[in-house]
Amino acid sequence: MFALYNILLMLAAVLAIPYYGFKVLFTGKYRYSMGPKFGINPTELYTRMQGSPRIWIHAVSVGEVTAAAPIVAALRADFPSACLILSTGTETGQEMARRMISEATAIIYYPLDIPHVVRKLIRLVHPDLFVLTETELWPNFLHTCRAFGVKVVMVNGRLSPRSFKKYYHTRAFWTQIMKDIDQMGVISEIDAQRARAIGMAPDKIQVLGNAKYDGLAAKVSPALQAETARRLNMAVGERVLVAGSTHAGEEDVILEVFQKLLAVYPDFKLILVPRHIERAGEVMHLVRQSGFADSLTLTEINQGRTRKAEKVLVVDVIGELFKVYSLAMVVYCGGSLVPRGGQNILEPAAWGKVVFYGPSMEDFRDEKVLLEAVGAGVPVKDGRELADQMLALLREPETLARKGLAAGQAVAANRGASQRYAALIKKVLLSRHR
Repeated sequence: MFALYNILLMLAAVLAIPYYGFKVLFTGKYRYSMGPKFGINPTELYTRMQGSPRIWIHAVSVGEVTAAAPIVAALRADFPSACLILSTGTETGQEMARRMISEATAIIYYPLDIPHVVRKLIRLVHPDLFVLTETELWPNFLHTCRAFGVKVVMVNGRLSPRSFKKYYHTRAFWTQIMKDIDQMGVISEIDAQRARAIGMAPDKIQVLGNAKYDGLAAKVSPALQAETARRLNMAVGERVLVAGSTHAGEEDVILEVFQKLLAVYPDFKLILVPRHIERAGEVMHLVRQSGFADSLTLTEINQGRTRKAEKVLVVDVIGELFKVYSLAMVVYCGGSLVPRGGQNILEPAAWGKVVFYGPSMEDFRDEKVLLEAVGAGVPVKDGRELADQMLALLREPETLARKGLAAGQAVAANRGASQRYAALIKKVLLSRHR
């Protein structure tokens, strides 16, 4: 099975290398991550890796970094002299990690799952323990950890319906891979059931909750909200619709909804945050086509332009979504009116915002259940219903405030998972010496 996997991996590499080479040369994308993914790093990066124990934590991209941040902080508190190495798989995740996780000793890129590249990097980092955030299973890396005597722990594990379907159909292979994981901490009992179904030993699975609650609740602060309002030249409490993590096909709908809000409340503003910032130009074109010729981007503000009477702001900078949610009166969370499985609705909820979303929320079912239970999550089937539901709630400001407060309390009440994951990591780490 491993031989077949590596043959397919090499075939994929033959096809992918010209594509990524083109991207590096002509667009600049992957320019900073391509070399490190092949294990090419400056020597001084490894010389900074001082301290004991040596714990390598992997968070593939922005969402996983959010979950990893409070766990890394908890590990630093438990092991003040530890060498904590954090890796990401994407450049956006790397940028977010450098902003959020000051407790890390070093931040690196996760290697491509090529056997000799994996072996090289594991030898250089020389971890005592590898911590995998969420469910990013790379067979060669996990197998090499086992061969080198490196314990492996999964934290904040989740298996979305789409991921589970993929793993389940090839479970004969993944059952072997699961043997290389020493302990698996998962978010919910559903995730535990799915992990068992694809071959994880039941006695290695623990349901410990969602560490993202900790990271989000800890980041909420009046000072951050005030600074964001100052930077965008908005007042806290203004009528603002924030549409976060939108995908192609959703911005048109949001702009139509915004026009309906403006017809009733002419002072409304819109902040559009596309899920992929490389789409910002396309989104800005749509905005201007919709009649908002004076719209601007966050990059323009960062370069010194002051927002004045502009109705629409397009956020084209990574790491700003959580901040701008603080200014929302109402929120639409993207990836849900198109079949993308939804996006993280806990981010606006942590700020005490009512969150609207479409029918495609397969990847965030637990979060959906949590918010709907307190009346702070509002599912809609299309743009017309989205506008109607938003207007209905805006006409009842006391109800809007009450439901928003319930959202913030629901997120805060679920804190503590990061400490439980840190305790699991500590337990596995100490078991190495028994």
